[in-house]
Amino acid sequence: MFLVGGVAVARAVTRSDSSPRSITPRLHHVHSSRPEPATFTFVGGGDIALTGNSNGAVLAGLRPFVRDADLVIGNLEGTLATGGAPRCLAESACFTFRGSPAWARALRATGFNVLTVANNHALDYGVEGQRETLAALRGAHIVYAGLPGQIAYVRAGKVKVALIGCAPYRWAQSLLDVRSSEALVRKASRHANVVLVYMHAGAEGSGADHVRSADEMYLGEGRGNAWAFAHTMIRAGADAVFASGPHVLRGIEWYRNRLIAFSLGNLAGTHTLSTQGSLGLSALLRVTLDEEGRFTAASVVPLRLAAAGTPVFDHDRLSLTRIRVLSRQDFGHRAVRILRYGRIAAPR
Repeated sequence: MFLVGGVAVARAVTRSDSSPRSITPRLHHVHSSRPEPATFTFVGGGDIALTGNSNGAVLAGLRPFVRDADLVIGNLEGTLATGGAPRCLAESACFTFRGSPAWARALRATGFNVLTVANNHALDYGVEGQRETLAALRGAHIVYAGLPGQIAYVRAGKVKVALIGCAPYRWAQSLLDVRSSEALVRKASRHANVVLVYMHAGAEGSGADHVRSADEMYLGEGRGNAWAFAHTMIRAGADAVFASGPHVLRGIEWYRNRLIAFSLGNLAGTHTLSTQGSLGLSALLRVTLDEEGRFTAASVVPLRLAAAGTPVFDHDRLSLTRIRVLSRQDFGHRAVRILRYGRIAAPR
């Protein structure tokens, strides 16, 4: 377990290989004086939009792929509350998501120990709904990130990890305020071994699967320049950037020896998220980094959303094909290579 504010929130595991050895002509073993660096593994997923009563079966398909990770991170798009007033009128073409606070325990039982709350649905039921949501997460021993100016620090074995959640909204650390977010990353890098940035950015829908160096809009709302923002965060000291928001998969870029996954799509829902066509393709990103933030290993777990939004393993591996194609089209020589069984390799 590791502690955040005196509360145990996650199983901490330190992984290291045996120290390298060489053999002298006299056959005496000489051990390297430098120990192998500590490593940790995190699993990142996309949008989670839950309503109604808690039902662990909705999330059960994720357990085999997250149970051995030190950090399991997703984006909670919506509220876990019983109170608050909806921001939309019943007759408006607007969506609000509110599920039972008991969902927090179901998420924790699945393996999630960190959730971001930086997204457009965080205030679906006002400040009261958000307050109740954060209390439910704390009660389930889930660390949350994504509030304005917030850096969430967690410890995975010997590695201190900082997580910053960003979205183009005033109630989140705003990715529209690039300078402020950049300063936050620099601050986090002074106090943690590794800095992870989760951004909720970009246009939405089946036509929003490409990444371009341009500001993105959706329904007249500025959603930021995800490409420029992610690059700035890496230059400021982030060791990985991963994202949700477009509700479809996007490509993965290799930038300055760091990974940027521009959208992991939708991860789980209860009749809240469309599962039609490319909107039903999903993925988990598994990444192992060392204590200096250096890439050790990574892979993509292909998923699809069944029925109401329940994630299941995609035996056809359509997500791998989709990410591979989008990465090549959008990033060229900086595209990661998606190898057999989803293993990620740096460009040649």
